[in-house]
Amino acid sequence: MDAAARPHAQPPDAPVTVRVDDPGEIAAALPQLLGFRPRESIVLVALTRPDGGRLGLTVRMDIPPPRHAAAVARALTRAVRSARPRGVVLAVVSDEDDVGSGPSRDLPHRPLVAEVLRALPGVAVPWVLLVRGGRWWCYDCPDSCCDPGAGTALPSGTTALAAAAVATGVVVAEDRADLAQRIARPSDFDRAAMVAACVTAASARADAVVASGWDAAAEDAWTAITAAVERCRPGGPGAPLADDEVARILWALRDTGVRDRALELALGPDAAAAEVLWTECTRRALTPLDAAPATLLAVSAWLRGDGAMANVALDRALDGQPDYVLAGLLAEGLARCLPPADLRAMIRATLGSAADDGPGG
Repeated sequence: MDAAARPHAQPPDAPVTVRVDDPGEIAAALPQLLGFRPRESIVLVALTRPDGGRLGLTVRMDIPPPRHAAAVARALTRAVRSARPRGVVLAVVSDEDDVGSGPSRDLPHRPLVAEVLRALPGVAVPWVLLVRGGRWWCYDCPDSCCDPGAGTALPSGTTALAAAAVATGVVVAEDRADLAQRIARPSDFDRAAMVAACVTAASARADAVVASGWDAAAEDAWTAITAAVERCRPGGPGAPLADDEVARILWALRDTGVRDRALELALGPDAAAAEVLWTECTRRALTPLDAAPATLLAVSAWLRGDGAMANVALDRALDGQPDYVLAGLLAEGLARCLPPADLRAMIRATLGSAADDGPGG
């Protein structure tokens, strides 16, 4: 399941206010709300504030086979209820043809829609939409504009939400696979060279621990990470990291103390540079060394409201190391749709507790 918050400006706590008060505008805004263009999907958009006048948490799942419709409906509605919505917009995005013909002709996926509505007792659902081929329909509209063969064209031009997304640096992926491609290994990836670099880095780290102890080795590793972050800053040197530099960082992040310290980078002025670094390390890491940078990338994406990218990064982390505890905990939190502000508070509390406990805590 993919969950996403609204587009955020900098700092991530400050939301961009965009007025969207028409079902067609909501249908057109789904790519910005999710971070990618959904296909064959069922999407729920929470409406927040007492008057239900603000778009909030957006959750999505692939359209399931009919036998799994009830289970998908329960999972989606459980997730969107975590936002305590005043209402919910339900949208089906599908290129599937209408069902039947003649007078009995109907929009597709109506049984799935019914399952979702049954799973939302007591929650207002002002619009139940089908989005297909650049047009939208209301499932419960009796007017001719929503007849199966009709529909209404999606708003043309750049919508207010699309403009806000561009202004705040949100990039809409073509689809979820495009998000995964952003952290896929480069086409010119030299596996043998990275293996050699990782072997050398592992040996050097072991030697440092023996010679100077864990704390000194960890501090040395942190110096390497902060130097790499500086190079990834906007306007920085911009020179690509060499394999040995990436390998050194990957091994440094195997130390949970160093990794947890790296979480703090997502809270400060170097958040964007850190996200660039974690992305590059994830792309070039060997399994299971990709688990730590992918998890840190998920945190960075989540804190700026990009739940879709956070999901993709956590999938990568858990594919690389299924028992990676932090990734598993974060995946559970994302499935429960923990707001970015709550995650930020949890990280600060965790870091504060670690500092209070001292170096060995």
